[in-house]
Amino acid sequence: MAADLPVPVYTSLSDVYPDLLLAAKHGARFNDLASEFESRFGSQPAYIARAPGRVNLIGEHIDYALFGVFPAAIEQDILIACGPRSSSPTTPEPSSPGTVTAQNTFPKYTPQTFTPMLRVVSQAQDQAQDEMLDKDVRVQDWHLDIDKSQLRWESYVKAGYYGVLNRFFTSSDEYPVPVNILVSGNVPAGSGLSSSAAMVVASTLAFLAVNHKLDGVKKGALVQMAVENEKRVGVNSGGMDQAASILSTPNSALYITFYPSLSAELVSLPQATKAGEGVVLVCANSLVVSDKVVGAKTRYNLRVVETLVAARVLSRKLNLTLPPSSTSNKPPTLREVLSAYIGRPEPIAADALKEGLERILAEIHVLKASALRGEIGIVGNEDEDEGVTMEEMISASGLGEDEFKRIYLSWVDVEATRFQLYKRTKHILTEALRVLQFRELCLASTTHSISILPTTTSTSSSSPPSSSTSSSSTSTEAFKALGALMNASHDSCSRLYECSCPELDELTQIARESGAYGSRLTVFELTD
Repeated sequence: MAADLPVPVYTSLSDVYPDLLLAAKHGARFNDLASEFESRFGSQPAYIARAPGRVNLIGEHIDYALFGVFPAAIEQDILIACGPRSSSPTTPEPSSPGTVTAQNTFPKYTPQTFTPMLRVVSQAQDQAQDEMLDKDVRVQDWHLDIDKSQLRWESYVKAGYYGVLNRFFTSSDEYPVPVNILVSGNVPAGSGLSSSAAMVVASTLAFLAVNHKLDGVKKGALVQMAVENEKRVGVNSGGMDQAASILSTPNSALYITFYPSLSAELVSLPQATKAGEGVVLVCANSLVVSDKVVGAKTRYNLRVVETLVAARVLSRKLNLTLPPSSTSNKPPTLREVLSAYIGRPEPIAADALKEGLERILAEIHVLKASALRGEIGIVGNEDEDEGVTMEEMISASGLGEDEFKRIYLSWVDVEATRFQLYKRTKHILTEALRVLQFRELCLASTTHSISILPTTTSTSSSSPPSSSTSSSSTSTEAFKALGALMNASHDSCSRLYECSCPELDELTQIARESGAYGSRLTVFELTD
């Protein structure tokens, strides 16, 4: 399993980029970054950490509900050159351990210097403070100021550092080294290719490497660490972006599942059966900037809360017994609700998940605003777009107001007058079903693969003609079926999850009218 592999450390770019042309192309970037680091700090970097961005082929906004997704890493990446800080006339030795001098190759991102603060805390205090994060017992605790209300580039560097400090420097016997870092990258910010997740992953890797803490760290553990680290900047990510960046390999997509534990399966797309046929994956930038941190209260984090509350309400309406892990302090997800609904021990096979999703979709009408209001004697508009108020949502959860706010709102800031439990749930469950259908089509179509290394422009297949005995029409039909699933995914994102924008809707429509098999968003631009 990809998650069980150790985090690799390479000494040659040919190991990172198996294609010699790509290795030569990116070799210049790595050399330029190393030279710039030496120019600024007076020494060569000890490491260059790399984390690619990602494109999500299908499975939008369902990872934090613990459903499987289908992303692939892209060529574009974040690079962080790092090295221990040595004393010199221009960079005197800092008085505090772990001081970081962070610079960026882009001039608009101003240099920053910060030092983590050390404090000794009791286990009980620590667990109360970081209830939604990691609860490892520690005798000392590190703190870095991160302003969640502002989007600052160094916040993502600090977020990656945070997890390293509080996982690997819990004893007074060892302290982090002072570090110089230089950040570069070519993942377009706010474009939906997960530049923020790549930044946090690269930061986490850099601080692990420069402090000699990479030995024994597996990829799956790094994914979990990066997910928790990104919460420090106020984004409650589900894990898809980090998993795609860390677990992906060249020339394949990933089917990633998160429940009951993280796992990743390499999956190839169908192979064309004639020379000149095949597919090209195009990542087109709408130029509408998606700012997850700034819009988190009314967009990203709001969707997380809506789906978590919907899971509790649906489990109550269907009289389900949830697994022991879903306690009052850890709100259940829709994937856990589906597991209880199916009633089989985990892990549940894909066919059983599909059948369960199809059955439970017929019952989610109990989440419609009209149904929830009817139970408390309120007659209102039956329009599913109306949503419910905070008071109606609390009543439907079966919790008291104080307990509800402690479980669902104490750890996250959201703003809304209406909450869309039915629409969000319908999107997540139908999208989870589409992911399973997408995977099934890929696995059934062929055992051969086409080359998929998506870029922000396009990538054509360089694979030789397939030796499969299937006909050309078979591969064409497979591409059409995959495209239809992508189209349905976008329509659901736009109408039910409201995570599109007019520019994206127009862009996908242009692609379809121009002959694309399918077109969908791969972005976190949530409409107000």
